[in-house]
This record gives sequence, C-alpha cells and structure tokens, in this order.
Amino acid sequence: MVDLAAAAAAIARGEVVAYPTETFYGLAVDALDESALSKLRALKGRAAEKTFSLLISGHEMLSALCGEISPLAERLMAQHWPGPLTLVLPARPGLPASIVADGCVAVRVSPHPLAQALVVAAGRPITATSANPAGSPPPRTASDAAAYFAPPSCLILDGGTTPGGQPSTLARVRGERMEILRQGAVAVAGVL
Repeated sequence: MVDLAAAAAAIARGEVVAYPTETFYGLAVDALDESALSKLRALKGRAAEKTFSLLISGHEMLSALCGEISPLAERLMAQHWPGPLTLVLPARPGLPASIVADGCVAVRVSPHPLAQALVVAAGRPITATSANPAGSPPPRTASDAAAYFAPPSCLILDGGTTPGGQPSTLARVRGERMEILRQGAVAVAGVL
C-alpha cells in the first residue's frame, strides 16, 4: 500500500496504481503516456479496440483533451460533476489511440476525495478503468484489488471500502445532441 504522494510519483514513472472511486477501485496510469497505457492494457487483458475512460480535475484538463465543449456538455458538467457521469466528447487531435474512440474521449470528475486528490497530485488526466481483469467482478476494497494485481505489477492506494453500485452513466455529447451509451448511476434525460 502506498500514500498519495507515492501513488502520484508512480504514475509519473509510468506505473499502474489502483485507487478508490465513488463506485469501485480503478486503475490509474498517465492517460497521455502511450507506454503506460500499453502496460495497463496488458495487465487487464483488455482488447485493443476498447478504450479507457479518464478522470480529470476540471476545465483546464478538459480543454487539453477535448476539441469541442458544447453548451449541452457544459450544462451536464455543471449539474453532475463531480459525479458518476462520464461524458464522451470530441477529442483533440494527437491523443493516444487507447483513449480515443470514434473521435471522442470519455471524461469525468470523480466526487471521491482520494480519486480527485490523485488526479490533482498527478497533474495529468488518469485512466478510470475498473481494477479487475477483463470479465472479473470489480473490487470494492484495496485487498480485493491487490488480489487481482499484486505489487509490483500495480501499486495500491488504500481508501477503504468503496460503495459499489452502478457504474457511471456514459453519455456521448456532440453539439446539442446526447446519446446514452451506458445507463448507470446518473439519470440525465431530464436535463436537455
């Protein structure tokens, strides 16, 4: 188990860190580091065509990732961030292929204090994929995450037991159009 500073330093070195979120434990790497993204994909056994969603700290990181932030996206962010709403928004050119699907990048701001502190300490967007091998149940505790990915393959930032529940809602926003890609913890139909 590591503390916040050690976890942020590990991310800067291209290592994988398990951390608590508002639902389950997630796996973080620097979302802009191609080598770290490859390491994460191999560790999870994740198919190459599946991209990773990201945690950001706010608008500064968002504007570095997204080419267009529509008024609808701004309204959704104002109403649901921090929270379990992942927005799929048009990506800026030049981002790693592991975080871009159909020209878009998936981002959210976590309400979990330790997850948010990790993004801030890392100073970069981090991945927000669940801390389990593909096809296995996501972990709610640091020890469950360590059972899947024992150090040194992954460092563990222990934040206690997470609440579990539904994953984040995944909504693609292009201009003033929204498409729900995965219904999850947040209902967004009423905000249009």
